[in-house]
Amino acid sequence: MWTVLAFISAVCLGFYDISKKIALRDNRVVDVLTLSVCISALVLSVPLLLSCFCPQAMAGTHFYVPTLDLQAHLFTVLKSMIVLSSWVFGYISIKHLPISVVSPMQATRPMWTLVGALLIFGERLNTWQWIGVCLAIGTVFVFSFKNKSKIKNQKINNRYYIALALTILLGACSGLYDKYLMRRYDHNAVQVYYTFYQAILMIITWSVMNRKNLKFEIIHLKSIKKIGVIALISLFLIVSDNVYMLALRDPDSLIAVVSTIRRGGAVIGFAYGLIFLREEDPLHKILCMAGICAGLICLAIGSL
Repeated sequence: MWTVLAFISAVCLGFYDISKKIALRDNRVVDVLTLSVCISALVLSVPLLLSCFCPQAMAGTHFYVPTLDLQAHLFTVLKSMIVLSSWVFGYISIKHLPISVVSPMQATRPMWTLVGALLIFGERLNTWQWIGVCLAIGTVFVFSFKNKSKIKNQKINNRYYIALALTILLGACSGLYDKYLMRRYDHNAVQVYYTFYQAILMIITWSVMNRKNLKFEIIHLKSIKKIGVIALISLFLIVSDNVYMLALRDPDSLIAVVSTIRRGGAVIGFAYGLIFLREEDPLHKILCMAGICAGLICLAIGSL
């Protein structure tokens, strides 16, 4: 079951990336990130309030949000800071780089998660799982090497590639930390509270960045375009995170496998970039995605 949940999370994550790309065309990174996080917090406030005021009615449902102790809240704040830092760099990179470059490069995240899973949690993969991980990650490395010369020739500031590297590293750390949290705390509680903490941090960050022209920027928020798409960012992320955390709660789940499957959502972003954005070198990119899909199929077989 945890494998199925990981695939559902991957699909939602793919559409999440597409929604980000569309929303960032005409809006600033800080505006989209702040608004999307606040929308997520608003949506998740519904199950939280119902759990607080109608605990008996909510206790037997999937949406029940239990309380957390002080230590759990501190751990959740740390998760918020890690994820938010990863997002900031991720939004910057996806705004300025082709989605068919960003999505596959972000798919290397499971490699770093795999190393951590082996060293920290002592996970052991079977033959099919090893084949799947090697296929998926190896394909991405081939893609990266193939596009190295093209990337150098593009008139894009290197800082955007540095931002992409940082979001991958922080994302891998977040994945390992998620497994630690899911073994100790309820997944709904962690998701709800870390989203609230993210909203608080983003509002503070946005206010500090615009402190000189705060009144003007508040008016500017009313002119943000594609609000519906930004709402979709929140929706896809909420569903993706929820089923992902639920998968990690399974005692048999492997973070190395779940993370690799989840990043397989890059296939959806890849298809969007090729079909709708008409990005370059379609044949090579299709072969790259085929390799990742083959790896995901092996992971699914090995996890049955």
